Amino acid sequence: MRIGPYQLKNNLVVAPMAGVTDRPFRLLCRSLGAGLAVSEMVASNSLLWGSEKTKRRANHEGEPEPKSVQIVGADPYMLAEAAKVNVANGAQLIDINMGCPAKKICNVMAGSALLRDELLVARLLESVVKSVDVPVTLKIRTGWDSTSRNGVAIARLAEQCGIQALSVHGRTRADAFMGEAEYDTIAAIKAAINIPVIANGDISSPEKAKQVLAHTGVDGLMIGRAAQGRPWIFREIEHYLKTGEKLPEPMPLEVRAILLGHLENLYAFYGEHLGVRVARKHISWYSKGCVGGSAFRHAINQVETTTDQRCMIEAFFAHQADLANTPTAAPAHPAPAAFVRPCTAGLAA
Repeated sequence: MRIGPYQLKNNLVVAPMAGVTDRPFRLLCRSLGAGLAVSEMVASNSLLWGSEKTKRRANHEGEPEPKSVQIVGADPYMLAEAAKVNVANGAQLIDINMGCPAKKICNVMAGSALLRDELLVARLLESVVKSVDVPVTLKIRTGWDSTSRNGVAIARLAEQCGIQALSVHGRTRADAFMGEAEYDTIAAIKAAINIPVIANGDISSPEKAKQVLAHTGVDGLMIGRAAQGRPWIFREIEHYLKTGEKLPEPMPLEVRAILLGHLENLYAFYGEHLGVRVARKHISWYSKGCVGGSAFRHAINQVETTTDQRCMIEAFFAHQADLANTPTAAPAHPAPAAFVRPCTAGLAA
């Protein structure tokens, strides 16, 4: 898939997710097969440009090209200024958020709330496209609700305004993340425009990825929640689309190595105090479905140091590896103390 001058290594994109797709997560997903990763959304409000949170969200140091930053706002001038600031800071793609269903975004008429005002959509897109010399992409939903599913009209408008790729989540704003994504509207959008279209929503397996591509005819796939705790989903999908064969699930010790590497990058990026806290949700996702996972998550959420987090993860996934080698004993196997108490207590036991 190509966006402007950038030829992506494949057609798999990491969805922008607030509080998730920071630089460590984007780098990890790229290393495990994603062709592009879009940053967390950055507010266009100029008062926020200098905040540490915003600086972190737009930090792309060390990332492979192209570096994509998502911006959100409802004022054409401010959105254009935000685009220019991010390009000056190294962004090579600017993505505009018109898909976020969060109330705090929609209440200020940004995100997916904009889908109700096509004239404003045109003004916003034209303003940003004219303000920067890098490709501008757009993320939308299929419409505001089931009675105003105007995704095709917005897509045509986007193409006319100079948008160079369009991502579509297969739900309306009213759906939020409830129910199942629908792909008929995405197929209609793909048939209506000539720029690359990327399908998003409920793509959680290699088989589902193939089904969505076949049903919609889109150019690419965007994966969000399914990559939380399973960043290797990108290599699984890429391999399946190329060969028709499924890769085996990673073994516990490989999962442990991926998680520990992820945590090291989080600690370096956020510092120990904040890094430990940001790491907790990722640890929870990685351990989902594991034997003893509930007790492990409860325990590790109590610790305050990187040393304790590492130690408990080492013990927990070593235990999972033992269970994988003796599957008949797995249901009754007790949880070792080393991963239900802080590191020092576990070692003393």
